[in-house]
Amino acid sequence: MLEVKGINIFRGEAQILWDVSLNIRQGEVVTLLGANGAGKTTFLEAVLGEHHPTQGEILFKGRNIAGNSPFEIARIGIACVPEGRRLFKDMTVYENLEMGAYPKRARAALLDSLAWVYSLFPILEGRKGQIAGTLSGGEQQMLAIGRALMSKPDLLLMDELSLGLSPKITQEIYGTIQNLRREGVTILVIEQNATLALAHSDRGYVLETGRVTLQGSSEDLLNDEHIRKAYLGM
Repeated sequence: MLEVKGINIFRGEAQILWDVSLNIRQGEVVTLLGANGAGKTTFLEAVLGEHHPTQGEILFKGRNIAGNSPFEIARIGIACVPEGRRLFKDMTVYENLEMGAYPKRARAALLDSLAWVYSLFPILEGRKGQIAGTLSGGEQQMLAIGRALMSKPDLLLMDELSLGLSPKITQEIYGTIQNLRREGVTILVIEQNATLALAHSDRGYVLETGRVTLQGSSEDLLNDEHIRKAYLGM
């Protein structure tokens, strides 16, 4: 579904990504691991059209989208749960979800999508009239995921899901990934929490200082000595 081929990305004169390649097959959950400053967010922003590669291709369903705008990326079926959630905090829960159905492909299915999101996160239905900024951190993360799902994405990008959340809420959020997988949503999880991310994914890539240094099945990466020392503290 997504195939990234040898992309180089610059921010100004500084090169952030070097010859990065990654692929995600339909129905998979894939993890991109890396420490702060490794280039994970820059990679995500490149897929979303916020940065254009100076070299390489980003293929979505066989089509090169490397030069597309963020608006065009959203329209063709890629959605993002951004780091920090970035909700419309002065709007209600319902209004945030409604904004998620902005792409034309999603508008006709608004009511069905709402029912789906409420089935995944029942607490959001009970708080649909509440101002988003007054929700707890975990509830805001649920809303951010729900808003992304309202666009009926074929590919869902999830950036640092566990950031700032309690272990209990984090487990609940990651449990949703398994539900989404069963629903047929293809997912890329971008994380520092290697144990959680790999436990809930099929395959993984490790990004270090802008380069992919390891890749493989999640099970193999969990057992890799470098991963165990660098990311699991073992």
